[in-house]
Amino acid sequence: MGFRTDQIHAGVSPDPASGAILTPIHQSTTFVQPSVDDYMATGYSYSRSANPTVTALQARIAKLERGFASAAFGTGMAATNAVFMALLNAGDHVVVSDVAYGGTYRLATKVFTRFGVDFTFADTSDLDAVRAAANERTRLVFTETPANPTLKYTDIAGVSEIATSLGIPHAVDNTFLTPYFQRPLELGADLVVHSTTKYFDGHNATVGGAVVCRTEALSEAVAFVQNAAGLIMSPMVAWLTLQGSKTLSERMERQSASAMAVAEFLEDHPKVSSVTYPGLASFPQHELATEQASGYGAMGWFEVEGGVEAAKSLMGSLRVWTLAENLGSVESLITHPVTMTHADVEKPERLRVGITDGLVRISVGLEDVEDLIEDLARGLDRL
Repeated sequence: MGFRTDQIHAGVSPDPASGAILTPIHQSTTFVQPSVDDYMATGYSYSRSANPTVTALQARIAKLERGFASAAFGTGMAATNAVFMALLNAGDHVVVSDVAYGGTYRLATKVFTRFGVDFTFADTSDLDAVRAAANERTRLVFTETPANPTLKYTDIAGVSEIATSLGIPHAVDNTFLTPYFQRPLELGADLVVHSTTKYFDGHNATVGGAVVCRTEALSEAVAFVQNAAGLIMSPMVAWLTLQGSKTLSERMERQSASAMAVAEFLEDHPKVSSVTYPGLASFPQHELATEQASGYGAMGWFEVEGGVEAAKSLMGSLRVWTLAENLGSVESLITHPVTMTHADVEKPERLRVGITDGLVRISVGLEDVEDLIEDLARGLDRL
């Protein structure tokens, strides 16, 4: 089946009891067993371990990513946490993209280091840097591509080849592009991480996460942590995400096209000092972005003349763009990463990887693109 068919039908079927076209919300803690001898005959006993609504969403996400199976979690960070917990032990070492979501950086440096796991934040856009960062204790390579917020790309196939040669898995955070535009497992990766809060939901209604695995063994390891640590997604969130995912491709197409138009406008504006969007010919990794994915996504960033104070003034004057931390929703959002999403990353580390004080991140939504551009033009003209 094609992607659009799978995003609507994968994982679900009419409710056998009523014929309802939508998967029911199985808002139940426990499930009655036929007998002691037939315990778990239905596959369900307690919703921390498994729930039918969550199972439906997991099947859909696995199908869209072309994976063996997926596990759904309460948040995107719970999904990343599950990967670390499933694969790492004290004394292990991990290579992580030097540009990554602030929560990933915080989880690694403030939590897992307390349990004897070491991390090297390497420039994973440079294959030689990845090789140099790995050592005999390395048990995982974790990349984010495109990276949040600078949009640095990692060659997924290249890094996967290195990981395979080392006998370790490669996990890819695919939140920004989703399986509609980019499928890391088809490029050699072993696990894919999503914050379903973003594009899978698309409506600012839920927080959730998912991990998709290439193999049965990895799937079992992640599912064990999902149950043992109590990280599973709730049935209501799974149901809402099932509905949001039905329009994933259409939203991604429209939002990506609008993001390109906004980026072209910003690139030509005299009060904008720099613009970064993978679809622009000026993007340093435009060729890799074009080859590795079928679209450029709806995320971008820019800096204005006047630095951080001018950027704050701009963000405070906009009417259509909303100042908020999330991304991937139907609403267009604007964010100051240094203050908001990456506040926990130390300043020297932020500056080293290009997260400057004046960086303004944009997530383009579904509003009329003319209104988005007019709003930015009005704000910029006031600077």
